[in-house]
Amino acid sequence: MAIWIIFAVMTAAAVFAVLRPLSRRAIPAAGSEPIEMRFYRDQIAEIERDLARGLITPAEADGAKAEAARRLLRAADAAAATDRGLEAMGEPALRRRRAVSAIALSVVPLLALGVYGIYGSPQLPAQPLSARQQADPQAIDMAEAVARIEAHLATHPEDGRGWEVVAPVYLRAGRFEDAAKAFEAAIRLLGESAPRLANYGEALVAAKDGVVTAQARAAFEKALALDPASAKAGYYLAQAAEQDGHADKARAHYAAIIERSPADAPWVPVVKERLARLDGQGATAAVAALPQKDREAAIRAMVEGLAARLEANGGTAEEWSRLVRSYAVLGERDKARTALNKARQALAQAGTQPAFLDTVARELDLDEARR
Repeated sequence: MAIWIIFAVMTAAAVFAVLRPLSRRAIPAAGSEPIEMRFYRDQIAEIERDLARGLITPAEADGAKAEAARRLLRAADAAAATDRGLEAMGEPALRRRRAVSAIALSVVPLLALGVYGIYGSPQLPAQPLSARQQADPQAIDMAEAVARIEAHLATHPEDGRGWEVVAPVYLRAGRFEDAAKAFEAAIRLLGESAPRLANYGEALVAAKDGVVTAQARAAFEKALALDPASAKAGYYLAQAAEQDGHADKARAHYAAIIERSPADAPWVPVVKERLARLDGQGATAAVAALPQKDREAAIRAMVEGLAARLEANGGTAEEWSRLVRSYAVLGERDKARTALNKARQALAQAGTQPAFLDTVARELDLDEARR
């Protein structure tokens, strides 16, 4: 409330400073004489001085004084007419100007408040300058945009496009249940499509802390039926198979995603890592059941197979570190160093900083050249 009082006082002071001169009566200063009259009086005095010094003849002096006197009289008449006009303006004009000043003083602030009420945001709470400086402008703009969309959907719930626009925003903001409801509304109003169904299932999974529920699984299966190349649907169905203990089914889904995706797709490395982890788990269980002699040969075969795959297709820092550690465990330190150097070169070419591998090298004491 105090800020409004301050604004009101400042506005009144500014209006008063502008309008005060208009409300004052123009009164000539006592004993003042127009500049034009003073000029002609000085001119007549100058003619008298020139005559006394003999610079002009008496006839010339009389003619010059007559002309200056005529001009002095005209100036005196003009000044008298101005004074009479000011007096005639008098009190009625002064009252009118004061009335205009009073109206302006009251109307201008009220008009400003009205405009602010229509186009401003008087309902927003006050916010300190420090908080506004620390706030992220993009976050503020996004929050305002979401608020407008929500207000629109409150009055137009049949707008499927609106639900489809706001749903991903809810998902990124962590409002998973709201995202699921928005995707569901978009599907109901706009119809089923592979992206909408996959996004809806993803929101359901996020709302259940990563568990692929039966409802989410049904959405992913519909999405995959509409678009067999849907990587998102296949990925979550693979996760559902993993959670149910069906490793072979999960492996099939991961392999299908890799087969149907472009080689440079951003999700391919993640899928490869999941598939490699599944393959490693299955191979580890099979190797553990072998006799001691056969077990060592199987482990070496697995390590060599991993090395061949990484050299041919590349891999993540985690896969390279697994190869380096495997060679170190087998006591083949030369091969471990060679694998470490190849990993650094491959990751550097891919634009990845090999700091993760430096940690592995220090743990296994492999960086002899860097000592």
